[in-house]
Amino acid sequence: MKKISLFTLSVLLLSVSCKNTTKKEKETITEEEPAPTTEVQAEPAKELTVQMEPKSESNVKGMAVFKEEDGTVTMTATFEGLEPGEHAIHLHEKADCSAPDGTSTGGHWNPTFQKHGKWGDSEGYHKGDIGNFTADEEGNGSITFSTDEWCIDCDDETKNIIGKGVIVHQAPDDFVTQPTGDAGSRVSCGGVIQ
Repeated sequence: MKKISLFTLSVLLLSVSCKNTTKKEKETITEEEPAPTTEVQAEPAKELTVQMEPKSESNVKGMAVFKEEDGTVTMTATFEGLEPGEHAIHLHEKADCSAPDGTSTGGHWNPTFQKHGKWGDSEGYHKGDIGNFTADEEGNGSITFSTDEWCIDCDDETKNIIGKGVIVHQAPDDFVTQPTGDAGSRVSCGGVIQ
């Protein structure tokens, strides 16, 4: 009887051991479902191209491209027909280049009612106070400017550049004279921004 019991006990142990192994193998084989991936789609870049036309009997023409990406607007502008040296460039209140001297664009774009100054100055500056750039001996010049204080066709009126004008001036901006920077006549105009 002891032999039968021992034999029965051995079979039982073997059986339990096999079941546990099979169960463990099944557990290991079971694959977890991958977590669903959420695809974040970047907002497409917004872009505007502005043709610049001569004003004030100048020959200054060119192009300004505004591109908004990841909350930053970058303006890249190129010009020809300038007098060699420094010239101011600003955004103005209106995208209206109908006046022969460009004055139909109004004053500098200043939605936050600050005094004129150099961009980023702690004492204030207009949102249209871009700054100066240099024209070479052949009269060609370019400028690239980036800011998160502008947007293209957004709901924030203190940032939205739609409906503004781009003006290139005959002289450089002195960043002091109010409210224009004493930059001289308007030699090129582009209406954005419409």
